[in-house]
Amino acid sequence: MSKMRVILSALLLGMGLLQAASAGPLRISVQRLTLPTALKLARAALDACEGKGMQVAVTVVDRNGIVQVALRNTVAPPVALRISRDKAYTAAMFNAATGSLEQSAGSPLASVEGVLMLAGGLPVQVGGNLLGAVGVSGAPSGAEDEACARAGLEAVLDDLEMAD
Repeated sequence: MSKMRVILSALLLGMGLLQAASAGPLRISVQRLTLPTALKLARAALDACEGKGMQVAVTVVDRNGIVQVALRNTVAPPVALRISRDKAYTAAMFNAATGSLEQSAGSPLASVEGVLMLAGGLPVQVGGNLLGAVGVSGAPSGAEDEACARAGLEAVLDDLEMAD
């Protein structure tokens, strides 16, 4: 095969691949939590912990891990805010409850900035779509942090599932 034929074949193949790749949609729709929904989720999680006498911080992030809402009880330690954010970020990035990631805490992924593989972070999912995540910190245990996060999630889940 001559050099020219090889070049021409490669060019035609490349054009075919380019044309096939451009046949897909040019944009996508991404679902996100609204601010009122994120506020309701955070407030419900905070209230759940306060109802048990626990002073915590709660952070809700969008699907990209960007903070939408952050609440800290007046006497919760300031570090709880950072930890709740990292738990929410981790839950969003891995689309998983952070408690289920604890066995991976020694992996190289755990050294990524903002990743915290401790219980207390939950993804917000509806119909298989990740909308965001919630993280709670300041309770005496990760299990209690997660219970408060779950209470926040349950406060909005029915409305999210019923939404268009």
